[in-house]
Amino acid sequence: MNRRSKGTALITGASAGIGAALARLMAAEGHDLVLTARRRDRLEELAKEVSRHGIKAHVWLDDLADSAAPRRLHKRAKVEGIAVDILINNAGFGTRGVFTEIPLDRQLEMIAVNVTALTALTHLFLRDMRGRGHGRILNVASLAGFQPGPFLAVYYATKGYDYLFTEALAEELNGSGITASCLFPGVTDTEWQAVAGIGGSRLGRMQGMSAEAVARIAYDGMMAGQRTIIPGLKNKLSALAVKVTPRRLLTFVIGRLQSQR
Repeated sequence: MNRRSKGTALITGASAGIGAALARLMAAEGHDLVLTARRRDRLEELAKEVSRHGIKAHVWLDDLADSAAPRRLHKRAKVEGIAVDILINNAGFGTRGVFTEIPLDRQLEMIAVNVTALTALTHLFLRDMRGRGHGRILNVASLAGFQPGPFLAVYYATKGYDYLFTEALAEELNGSGITASCLFPGVTDTEWQAVAGIGGSRLGRMQGMSAEAVARIAYDGMMAGQRTIIPGLKNKLSALAVKVTPRRLLTFVIGRLQSQR
């Protein structure tokens, strides 16, 4: 069944978790999709699934740790004549451990994906959106972006960048017909915890929201043009607590939650 598209969304990190949940939701809402990540089998399976909604789903395999990836994706959109109306910078990962004991290359890769690629993709596709006078950007940060995070120091810092960058960008775009939103999920039931290696920590044992619930709140907030999207009452209360807790105490508590002890 074919139906009128609500525009095309490019979703990075679409092979699992919140990215895949957003893809399913947006396909059901009538958006065409460009799905990008590193795992071809998962992307192709997802594309086949969501295509049943009568939308177009493109699979563009790439690795955002490669500094050339954002330009490749943007060039491909130009060559294939695809106007990206919604950019969702969802790709990202963390690695838990003592800062000096985590390989430097792994931490630089984290910055490349969580910060550099997000910045480059936003710059490239936002220029196109400005030319058309409309568009939406959703950057997926984390509650981690509101606070320092011992044993996930670089990850927390990258999410702080995503938060501040999006907040400033949203103000620049005010009145332009383009919106920039930032999503701050807390603990979510995805494979992120396993990749980050936090399964043995107190944080890793906490009950999380489902990726589907987070995706629904994220989509509705983005479409409403909200700058800050915090899913769930518990996460909203956590974000509020961060603002009123002395920074030294907050850092100590976060460190204890993320330690193995």
